[in-house]
Amino acid sequence: MILGVLGVVYGDIGTSPLYALKASVLHFAADGVERWEVLGLLSLIFWSLILTVTVKYVVFVLQADNKGEGGILALMALAQRSARTERGRWWVALVGMAGACLFFGDGIITPAISVLSAVEGLKVVSDSFDGVVIPLSIVILIALFLVQYRGTGSMGAIFGPVCALWFGTIGVLGLIEVVREPEVLVALSPTYAIHFCAVYRLAAFIAMGSVVLAVTGAEALYADMGHFGKRPIKLVWLVFVLPCLSLNYFGQGALLLSEPAALENPFFLLAPEWLRLPLVILATMATIIASQAMISGAYSIARQCVQLGFCPRLEVRHTSETEEGQIYLPQVNFALLAGVLILVLAFKSSDSLAAAYGIAVTGTFVCTSGLAVLVFHRQFGWSIALVTAVFGPLLALDLVFFISNVLKIPDGGYVPLVLGAMLMLLMNTWYRGRQLLFARFRQDSLPLKSFLARLPQSRTIRVPGIAVFMTGQADYVPGALLHNLKHNKVLHERVLFVTVTNEDVPQVGPERRREVQELAAGIHRVILRYGFQESPHIPRELESLREEGVAFDPMQSSYFLGRETLVQAVVPKMSRWRQWLYTFMSRNAVPATEFFRIPSDRVVELGVRVAI
Repeated sequence: MILGVLGVVYGDIGTSPLYALKASVLHFAADGVERWEVLGLLSLIFWSLILTVTVKYVVFVLQADNKGEGGILALMALAQRSARTERGRWWVALVGMAGACLFFGDGIITPAISVLSAVEGLKVVSDSFDGVVIPLSIVILIALFLVQYRGTGSMGAIFGPVCALWFGTIGVLGLIEVVREPEVLVALSPTYAIHFCAVYRLAAFIAMGSVVLAVTGAEALYADMGHFGKRPIKLVWLVFVLPCLSLNYFGQGALLLSEPAALENPFFLLAPEWLRLPLVILATMATIIASQAMISGAYSIARQCVQLGFCPRLEVRHTSETEEGQIYLPQVNFALLAGVLILVLAFKSSDSLAAAYGIAVTGTFVCTSGLAVLVFHRQFGWSIALVTAVFGPLLALDLVFFISNVLKIPDGGYVPLVLGAMLMLLMNTWYRGRQLLFARFRQDSLPLKSFLARLPQSRTIRVPGIAVFMTGQADYVPGALLHNLKHNKVLHERVLFVTVTNEDVPQVGPERRREVQELAAGIHRVILRYGFQESPHIPRELESLREEGVAFDPMQSSYFLGRETLVQAVVPKMSRWRQWLYTFMSRNAVPATEFFRIPSDRVVELGVRVAI
């Protein structure tokens, strides 16, 4: 369990020493770096690790689990339950969407900056490697994304031991330098951070945009809680990861105190010359693991967005027969690869990418803190005074980190903002379009009770077989059924109205999965419930209806689906360009047959025009 936590949860934050201190000190390197400046920045980094990671995430945010699951969307689902009005739920959803969009930005930037920073260590080994950094980084990244279809299971076996070796190595290297220059330990006192900020003021505020690089990956502690539980994540952080990270940062600081010229690359210069090439190889492996953690996280967040109604259906391939969470989404994978390659070719170095990195991370921090305030007050019953006392300073620190990164927008900070804005537009359009679509269905459809009341008096011919009508509105007659009656003039002997609902919990237990109700002779309503971390499998669930006393034969069943064609209403409720965007996303969504795993040779699709 400990090795698993090391390999999956702490891969991202574990590679931060490659660039965090260097990027922070570079702000003050023009006229040389003085001793008190190094100590002040070290103190800022150490106390950022304590306050943001240890206090905020480990002590408090990990308590806000949604049926054992964590992450920004799980927290959003908790906060939505606390919202008292529909408008409040919408604002909470907006914050959750913003956090998810910034997480995707983080998922693109992390592989680029991590792999670049590791491969740049070759320049410390020899100047002759200078021209190799970009091509080698691109080869590593392409290979990483191309093997994603195999799943994380095969690669995960080595993740933990490699990360354990990585943390142990960087901790020992830092400890050796601290022993040589023990005075660096005075930076453990927060007075050095306070003095640094008091002297530099605005410059210190700007430097915070680089200091935050030391806590990138903190969100992974919360996002991966469902895989390992709270206790192992807390234990590994407090006993192993935090000490190793702190030792390495203080070791780099000690090296800068004794050799200011080491600012060229203080991380790799910690190692003796004979160890630098092996350290580059180990660092590259560690950054690949860190990248893998973010890529897998992006898959999970994308599937959650689909299940929560923020995103069109995407192809989800399960790469493990036993682990539900091990999935591969081809569209997301190649979108991430394209984004990563563009960033590497555009920015060309980890220092240049640092500005783009910070704003994605800090934006997610702010969204998490904002939602946590609502959850702890409404769900956990904390008083306003207690919530303010605990989360006020933490949210203030998050805002300092975020605003300091906003100043870097011209230098690359625009990348996650532009990406996040585009994704927000897509999600918001899809969410709004689905709401309007369902509202129009309810307005135009025939209530199911009225249809069933008239059915005995009608002369509708019943034909052999089982008809499965997929419908998003359980209390209304599906449009596909009305069209079938209108054109074919028949109704099957056995009819199943199947509605799939997605709940704001990670997983739904087998006892709540199916709800079956007999509406009339041979007609049943089936409601299937799924959590936001599950993928529907309709045929499998329908076959298990035999346990409920409903005879279901897959070979005699036909699935009837409606295919909507959107047209503009006389008084449109969505602007023309957004309606076009919604239609475009709808046409490019994965077909319902594939998403619900329905056999394509047993499907009948009936078109319907919907005006919104």
